[in-house]
Amino acid sequence: MDTHYTQLDAWIDAHFDEQVRFLQALVQVPTDTPPGNNAPHAERTAELLQAFGYQAEKHAVPEAEVRDYGLQSITNLIVRRRFAEGGPVIALNAHGDVVPPGEGWTHGPYSGDIADGKLYGRASAVSKSDFATYTFALRALEALGAPLKGGVELHFTYDEEFGGELGPGWLLKQGLTKPDFLLAAGFSYQVVTAHNGCLQMEVTVHGRMAHAAIPDTGVDALQGAVAILNALYAQNAEYKKVSSRVAGIKHPYLNVGRIEGGTNTNVVPGKVTMKLDRRMIPEEDPVAVEANIREVIAKAAAGCPGITVEIKKLLLARSLQPLPGNKPLVDALQKHGREVFGEEIPTSGTPLYTDVRLYGEAGIPAAIYGAGPRTVLESNAKRADEHLVLEDLRRATKVVARSLLELLHAG
Repeated sequence: MDTHYTQLDAWIDAHFDEQVRFLQALVQVPTDTPPGNNAPHAERTAELLQAFGYQAEKHAVPEAEVRDYGLQSITNLIVRRRFAEGGPVIALNAHGDVVPPGEGWTHGPYSGDIADGKLYGRASAVSKSDFATYTFALRALEALGAPLKGGVELHFTYDEEFGGELGPGWLLKQGLTKPDFLLAAGFSYQVVTAHNGCLQMEVTVHGRMAHAAIPDTGVDALQGAVAILNALYAQNAEYKKVSSRVAGIKHPYLNVGRIEGGTNTNVVPGKVTMKLDRRMIPEEDPVAVEANIREVIAKAAAGCPGITVEIKKLLLARSLQPLPGNKPLVDALQKHGREVFGEEIPTSGTPLYTDVRLYGEAGIPAAIYGAGPRTVLESNAKRADEHLVLEDLRRATKVVARSLLELLHAG
């Protein structure tokens, strides 16, 4: 097997320039979500895969479902490669949708520019990078010509920023896939086996509009919203008293990310809308978390005469709980990560939430590993000048290819 690993490494080194060009081509097609018109990127990805001899199945989510979800178009891709019977099917999932680029870039957000050993562009790190990691790991594996059992599937999906329900969630519900293991896009220096959950809610505070010259004739929705905000933010002090047992995850927390309201400077605001994000550690029960937030809001609103409140749940992403069956995959990634990177690759949790929870909820043992730095902050993901260190891409591709060989080798 050591000879086979050396041959895999050599193939990846020999084809690395081609891999980088593949990633550049993926970065150069925007997938800003919102608005979420992501079918064109899937078409381009399928075209690039076809050049490698891979026929990508195109699974278009019905337009009505996509629009009801607040997006424009989604086509998810599956590439299936089958070997001899008797081995596991391992799915590799990365998402192509990203947040809009924002301002402050010194390299174009869709440029794919390379400077100082880094490739720049929105999604260069999270997670079009792992379209490249997984595709070229699979190509290296097949080029080896070793006897293999089982199969590999590439799942390239386009809904992670909105919760994944029309990405992996849709593929799973349609019965289009049921692999034995799942590896999803991540970074190179840890194998993530658990992550936070996320509850997002929209809170609309209603008062009664009035002229600012006679404010007593109205009910100020903004004052009611301030009372609710103070009550919600006070919860963060309580959340810090709760610690997760999962390494890499600290405590729950709450963020209010958007506020809209009022009609004019000289009008008592009659309506204020807030959107909040509550991160849940793996030990928490989402039902109890939601009930608590609703109770906090109701108590705060009750202290503001004339105020009424509507609460709408926007998203519930459950936490990823590590399944015992993921051990062969995790062990292989750690072993080969140690050999390729020359350091220990620990397991950890992450405060992010990902699509991987959907595979976990379907009973599929999963892990998160791919190309990227030690932290999200280092990559500038969701900020200007997002980038990927190309040497991390090269080495992570070797780790994934070696791990696939270990799990699928027929010898």
